[in-house]
Amino acid sequence: MKYALGPILYYWPKTKVEDFYNAATNSSADVIYMGETVCSKRRELKPKDWLGLAKDIADSGKQVVISTMALLEAPSEVNVLRKYCENGDFVVEANDFGAINLLAEAKTPFVCGHALNVYNAQVLQLLVNQGMQRWVMPVELSRDWLMQLQQDCQDLKIRDKFEIEVLSHGHLPLAYSARCFTARSENRAKDDCELCCINHENGIPLFSQDKKELFTINGIQTMSGYKYNLLNDVESMRDLVDVIRVSPMGMESLEVIEQFKQSVEHNIKLDLPHDRECNGYWHQIAGLETVSL
Repeated sequence: MKYALGPILYYWPKTKVEDFYNAATNSSADVIYMGETVCSKRRELKPKDWLGLAKDIADSGKQVVISTMALLEAPSEVNVLRKYCENGDFVVEANDFGAINLLAEAKTPFVCGHALNVYNAQVLQLLVNQGMQRWVMPVELSRDWLMQLQQDCQDLKIRDKFEIEVLSHGHLPLAYSARCFTARSENRAKDDCELCCINHENGIPLFSQDKKELFTINGIQTMSGYKYNLLNDVESMRDLVDVIRVSPMGMESLEVIEQFKQSVEHNIKLDLPHDRECNGYWHQIAGLETVSL
């Protein structure tokens, strides 16, 4: 089992990003994803900054993966995408099929991100033939689905050709939109947002009428209100999952990585605050529900 820190999904000041990754070099993470995946207007770090930081982290012995945008809307964003795909040093996580096309043309190995709608073995076989070396499971899929998918991949003789990664902790990215919900919450137009996302380091909670924390809004991204937490489900991941992903929410996420490692290696279970955490999707029930183990 390997442990990964996913890309930072929120808009943090440059110094906070740098401090986080400096600390991550001494964490239990084996794989560190980097790059802006939500909104191209978030420019605290420019492409050259991300690539420079990536080289520094790679020198510490971690595998670095450059993550791409999930929703591209302008030629300038395509130019940045091309720059990442042609970086020549790092594996790329493709969150858009345009990135896969560029990477396949260059015969560059890639990671298939969870933002892509990849649900069956036939599509995985196509992606393997194009150079995919790791597949990040879409967040709404269950363990039962994954078990059947693995069997289908065995039948196609491709299971040993790629790794499977599961987002196991953090707010789940559920949907993307051309609209910016954070700007709208402050009565701003998307083109005049004044980068207000930076004022909400882990997004804005959105409550239902009965006061349940239903969603989190993060720019153009709609996320789960509760944090997904599979820390006590690691035993059910054995022989199914190759990489456990933690989505960064601050320095505490580095401790979460260590907790996953300890749970896998020593079968340690923790008492979880079930009122604001969930694991429903993994158990093929409503996502915001919690199955206690």
